[in-house]
Amino acid sequence: MPREAAILEARRRLRSTDTPQQGARAPRPVPLRVADVALFYGERSGGIRTYVEAKAAWARHCGLIEHHVIVPGRSERHDAGRHELPSLRLAATNGYRLPLGAGGLKQTLRDLRPDVVVLHDPFWRPLGVAQTLHDLGALVVAVHHGSAALGAAGLPGPDALWRPLLRSWIHHAYRDADAIMSAVDPRPDCGRSATIPLRFGIDAAFVPQPSVRRQDHVLYVGRLGREKGVVELLHAAARSAEPWGLKLVGSGPIEGHLRRLAERLGIAERVRIYPFIADRVRLARWYASARVVVMPGAHETFGLTAFEAAATGTPVVTCSTAPSAALMRTIAHTYAPADVDGLLAAIQAARAVGPADSAGDSLGRRCSWGAAFAAETVALERLVRGRTRPLAVAA
Repeated sequence: MPREAAILEARRRLRSTDTPQQGARAPRPVPLRVADVALFYGERSGGIRTYVEAKAAWARHCGLIEHHVIVPGRSERHDAGRHELPSLRLAATNGYRLPLGAGGLKQTLRDLRPDVVVLHDPFWRPLGVAQTLHDLGALVVAVHHGSAALGAAGLPGPDALWRPLLRSWIHHAYRDADAIMSAVDPRPDCGRSATIPLRFGIDAAFVPQPSVRRQDHVLYVGRLGREKGVVELLHAAARSAEPWGLKLVGSGPIEGHLRRLAERLGIAERVRIYPFIADRVRLARWYASARVVVMPGAHETFGLTAFEAAATGTPVVTCSTAPSAALMRTIAHTYAPADVDGLLAAIQAARAVGPADSAGDSLGRRCSWGAAFAAETVALERLVRGRTRPLAVAA
């Protein structure tokens, strides 16, 4: 039985109610009502937006949950499970927006009356929102997408100054959550273990691309921020005896710094920066055209970029701390954090091997979004059954 089918069968067994009396019609379980709340949902953002949009598409297709998405928008708008609340633009580079308080969020949740709310960040008034949801009888799941280390690395000044402050805030913000969802051990930041594993999947667009000619360049796709390891990547490129080209796709606060750094390192003619690519089919072709795709961040709490690139058969390089590396053992080359020479050695090793189309195809089929969300739904329903009232049923 395929993995997703097996998970859905487990879900069916979990949702079944007591055996009805002879001759009675078995009750039909009402789909779990799930709302994903995401503040960091810019039009040029990465993993959180990808996860939320994939989940919304999956829910529309299979109907196994009633799904709602609540995000900041230009104005208030409610349409077919998508709810945008008024906000101000926060960062032009990625389109993040700052909500105008939490009043609209709380009222939307009151109107929806969800069974479970999944909070994707600790900054949209999580304590007040959790209290509102508990008053409604709903459960709160806090997702540990980032970390204090990742946040500190992206802020100006010493990391040692920011880490304890961010850790204290995360610990406080998720204090009232009923469960933590994470792909890594959240205890250093949250003071609690993960109740539900955070699962990611691979979009159907990310498959081997036999029609795409593989070129000789190294490719980075993601935010141009200090915390993403792109500075170390430029230094590794400068130390290489081979003058391979380096393409950076994305935007972020240190784009100007990277251009100046490339000039200082004498590799400006080898480094090219391209705009964010939203189209998944086009992005898959970009991955497939590269000799190697590098995800150099030491603080990734999953590493979706490398995961997607590997599914196209392109060799990838990640920091050894990236959780996704364990799922790509035959495709990924890793190196230790802050080791620029190790990063260069991993790139050289990846460049020496050819495409791994068979392994990439296998990865994509094994790690679908459908399987990820089916398993997540089973976990959420188990949480609802164990912590609150039994699931409602419809005649």
